[in-house]
Amino acid sequence: MPAVSTQGEPLLRVEGLVTAFATEAGQVRAVDGVSFTVHKGKTLGIVGESGCGKTVTALSILQLLPLPAASILSGRILFEGEDLVTAPIERLHAVRGNRIGMIFQEPMTALNPVHRVGRQIMEAMRLHRELAEGEALRATVEMLDKVGIPSPEIRMLEYPHQLSGGMRQRVMIAMALICNPGLVIADEPTTALDVTIQAQILELLQQLQDDYGTSIIMITHDLGVIAETCDDVVVMYAGRVAEQGSVEAVFGAPRHPYTQGLLQSIPRLSTPRKSRLHTIEGMVPSLTEMPVGCRFNNRCPYADDRCRSSYPDLDGEEGQHRAACHHWQRLEQQL
Repeated sequence: MPAVSTQGEPLLRVEGLVTAFATEAGQVRAVDGVSFTVHKGKTLGIVGESGCGKTVTALSILQLLPLPAASILSGRILFEGEDLVTAPIERLHAVRGNRIGMIFQEPMTALNPVHRVGRQIMEAMRLHRELAEGEALRATVEMLDKVGIPSPEIRMLEYPHQLSGGMRQRVMIAMALICNPGLVIADEPTTALDVTIQAQILELLQQLQDDYGTSIIMITHDLGVIAETCDDVVVMYAGRVAEQGSVEAVFGAPRHPYTQGLLQSIPRLSTPRKSRLHTIEGMVPSLTEMPVGCRFNNRCPYADDRCRSSYPDLDGEEGQHRAACHHWQRLEQQL
């Protein structure tokens, strides 16, 4: 049975994470009992439809949730053995941008429009590393050069709106890596970019990971990105983990109907020209109206009374290919 990478103690261990939001309709759980691990030098992909809880999971790790609406109700987030859920705010400030970097989904909203990009990179480094301005300046130029920005001495003096989308994303990567963090969280880093730039950004992240040994959490809805860049994958649906394991195991023999549906919906060169692409019928349930039992049961072709009455636990042990489905053995036999 293919297994998730288990060499040594994981850099990050998320255990039973529950993150909720207070709404007019009551408290809703955007992330409900999510667990996974990230090992040193490895890339974990988190994939799923919009609204499945991917970004909320990332923001929970860094405690960047919108307050007071959001809160972590339970669970642990162990980074280098330290629980970030119970850590004091001073400790979180020391971890953010220093030991854990983040590449946000939209650089134009993440970068400050009234400050030059070089200054924004330097501020993170001077805050955490207490470097003199001259040293910070040299390190910033070197990092901009490493992320593939031409004429970095000139570009660092420009404002975000003066850069292309690809250049802004490279600036975000430079900011995330400037303090040489152990973990980088990349939230949809290629969504707003054209295909050519997407490939360049993914190649850059892979090269920087090889150079620095950084662990990466790659959050995306694109299965192609997961297949190309990740070692392990977590498939999320409606705030919970539907399936997890090595990319090879999950993509080669998916055990959850949702994962199967996602993979079958990918266009292929062998697909007849006028044939319709496979679709997953129905919609993701509202957080305020979750179905009883398995949250995928209203869209699943295999759902039965058991699925509509009880939610299946993830089968197997940590570090193995696991799925939260009552019928995973039946599905596996059909492949």
